[in-house]
Amino acid sequence: MTVRVVLADDHPMYRFGLRAVLDASPEVDVVGEAANGAELLAQVARCSPDVVLTDLSMPTLSGTAAIDELTRRRPGLGILVLTMHEDDASLLGALRAGARGYLLKGADRDEIVRAVLAVAGGDALYGGAVARRVADALTGTATRTPAFPELTGREREVLELLAAGLPTGQIARRLGLSDKTVRNHVSAVLTKLQVPDRAAAVSRAREAGMGTPGHGR
Repeated sequence: MTVRVVLADDHPMYRFGLRAVLDASPEVDVVGEAANGAELLAQVARCSPDVVLTDLSMPTLSGTAAIDELTRRRPGLGILVLTMHEDDASLLGALRAGARGYLLKGADRDEIVRAVLAVAGGDALYGGAVARRVADALTGTATRTPAFPELTGREREVLELLAAGLPTGQIARRLGLSDKTVRNHVSAVLTKLQVPDRAAAVSRAREAGMGTPGHGR
């Protein structure tokens, strides 16, 4: 019996390559694809897969938000994350939402297929580096990685204030910057987080716990 899988990633060529990897396994049947979180919810409703293999950074609805919704709709669904994000906020956010596996892009074919089969069987599976991070988090020995390590300190400050609901003018006054400089930082944040607009960046930041009283202080 094959494991029915729905893939979700907003990069068509990556999705194409991932499907080719899974199609080469006689134990896996790719039954659907999605380019964003909203499409993922629709594909799962249509295809009834055993496993969802999803990225986190996607337009319209993030992977983490989609996982949270899928966990409510189908508690037994196996959800495996395959992403470039290795920061603690992304990892722990996905696990809290209900993911049972977490691999980093760069995992080889055998590792991906093994993870899909493990999650389908009800097990949890993490890549080697990710497993150590999970263990450190549970034992309290983790060295905390700031959310979105790809951002500079100033970009993270701007994102923190965006997530708190401040408009450009207030962020500029709070940080002693011009409006134009704040807009430039916002543009850099959108590029680095691979999101289409401020609303999507704010959603990612709030999922990571930013914008709440006391966060980042």
